[in-house]
Amino acid sequence: MRTAARVLGVMGVLLGVSSPMAQAVEWQTFDPSPYSQSVTDCDREAAHPDDPNKVLPGRTSREMNLDTAIRVCRVDLAKDPNNPRISYQLARSLTYAGKVTEALPFIERAAAQKYPQAMFVVGYLYLEGSYASPKNPCRAAQLIRESAIYGRLAGLLGYPSYVLNGRFEGCGLQADLSELREFVSKAKKSKLEYYPSVLVESLEVRLRQMEGVK
Repeated sequence: MRTAARVLGVMGVLLGVSSPMAQAVEWQTFDPSPYSQSVTDCDREAAHPDDPNKVLPGRTSREMNLDTAIRVCRVDLAKDPNNPRISYQLARSLTYAGKVTEALPFIERAAAQKYPQAMFVVGYLYLEGSYASPKNPCRAAQLIRESAIYGRLAGLLGYPSYVLNGRFEGCGLQADLSELREFVSKAKKSKLEYYPSVLVESLEVRLRQMEGVK
């Protein structure tokens, strides 16, 4: 049976883990000011409770009326076609309705506009192949990492976890150990619920173990 140190050492080679002296994360902040923050019917029907840039508390998937959400989000996006929040919310509604092929261009558009929730969610879709989306772990790595750089909590915790679990192997990823630590540290400063706090503790332990690998 391989020792934990050997497993971590092999992981470091596979991931190309870089020196702890690597450059600090260049944090980014999404600026919503170029886009309307007025509440729309799409916000009322399709805002995600965990979206940090929502303008209403949001609804869980079980609370959504998908036909209504799709209809009103189409109308609102036609009125404000460059608003990434509305584009994401239309994609969310379509995805839950099993129309992920139709949803992807809308969520990719929001991700291209650096909308943090969209970057994480479309990355997750590509990583897991959820809702019959195409699997593309290398694209997922790019998107989830970028969502972390923009401060999305799910990305701050998800990206280190996926890296350490080998989910991005074969992507030529140069995983930066110091970057992973910074992501976890930033997440730790958030007001965490129980399960995210447990994940933070687990990631901190694994990163300390990796630091000890020669």
